Amino acid sequence: MTVSLTVTVTVKGLLGDTAVLVVAATDRELALVHDADTFCCGIGPVEAALQTARALASRRPGAVLHVGIAGARGLEPPALVLGSESVYCDVIDPSSTLPRVERIEPDAALLARVRDALPEALLLPIATSGRVGGGTACDVEAMEGFGVLRACTLAGVPGVELRAISNAPDEADRGAWRFDDAFAALGDAVTRVLTR
Repeated sequence: MTVSLTVTVTVKGLLGDTAVLVVAATDRELALVHDADTFCCGIGPVEAALQTARALASRRPGAVLHVGIAGARGLEPPALVLGSESVYCDVIDPSSTLPRVERIEPDAALLARVRDALPEALLLPIATSGRVGGGTACDVEAMEGFGVLRACTLAGVPGVELRAISNAPDEADRGAWRFDDAFAALGDAVTRVLTR
């Protein structure tokens, strides 16, 4: 049984005296995050949006750092990527004229501060799709970024997405995916962002 506690952690350093909520899809992605308020939003864009909206309403953070591992075409693990935008690939339909939100940008000021802490991180669009390999609109793909950032935007909370690359989406052998390297890189990156 998992028990969720509501705690607000004020981080002094790069983000000033901002109460930062670190959000990830799984507990494993949060395992190396220390001295910060964390929230596991669940896997997939819908679960991430709903659970993040709930957490924002109850915890009322000053900023959200959304973290996790991701797949990428042409990037060697465990490269770090900051999302220049999140693209919701599951709803993109060039033939449709129905209005919908397909892309969302991170908070510009928060993104600039995180980039200062992680100068080696690539700044690229990150696709969000409910299935592995579904993010063909971008070189980098994950499953929750759009949901988390959309919840942040609607709640008026600055948010940014940070990913560590673990694999190529078309690599069928999951044993070849470099999870441990990506988790370690992610943990180190989050520490640098929160303590700089």
